[in-house]
Amino acid sequence: MPLTIYSLEDDKDISKIINKTLTKQGYEVESFFDSTSFLKRIQEKIPNMILLDMMLPDIPGREVLQMLRSNSIYDNVPIIIISANRMVLDKVEGLDLGADDYIEKPFDILELMSRVNAHFRRFKKKDIFKVEDMELDVNKHTFTYRNKLIDLTNKEFEIMKLLLENVNEVVSRDTILETLWGESSSYQSRTVDMHIKSIRQKCENEGIIQTVHGVGYKIKI
Repeated sequence: MPLTIYSLEDDKDISKIINKTLTKQGYEVESFFDSTSFLKRIQEKIPNMILLDMMLPDIPGREVLQMLRSNSIYDNVPIIIISANRMVLDKVEGLDLGADDYIEKPFDILELMSRVNAHFRRFKKKDIFKVEDMELDVNKHTFTYRNKLIDLTNKEFEIMKLLLENVNEVVSRDTILETLWGESSSYQSRTVDMHIKSIRQKCENEGIIQTVHGVGYKIKI
């Protein structure tokens, strides 16, 4: 599944350039011209990265950044500020508030691409997913739920990783099968259902993973 980037930029010309360039790089880009529509969308689906302008027509980018960094569910989402303000104090403030990088306007599109790719590489190495009562550590190959270590099989672990990478988004049975067993897999969707059932039993919570009938599964927060 392609990585999703949310671009919050009120200058439509700049927004178009960002969208077109990063889409060509294989990313899925959603563009927003105001904070209100952005904040509504992020409650429906958490992106893999956010590009944030600071000068916005409704809610200032500074406040948006504070909102995001005050909520732990967005801890694993890198945020890159893109701003025309070149004052050092503004850069320092943005980074202190939780931004991961700061790019000045006008910017070179090649530099933007390089920064985006670099941050994805860095965050992939981290490989720790924290969502509410769940924490999955790829490097340690551990999964905890409500501070209890849950003993998952390799396939169960990979299913949880896939679902946590796509919080609030439905992951189809076909996607799980192809990701874990390969496109040529002869396994049936029932195989996925049995693994999901096992995860629920081990966590002693039937609602930890939601079933979307006829489609697949998701973790909703």
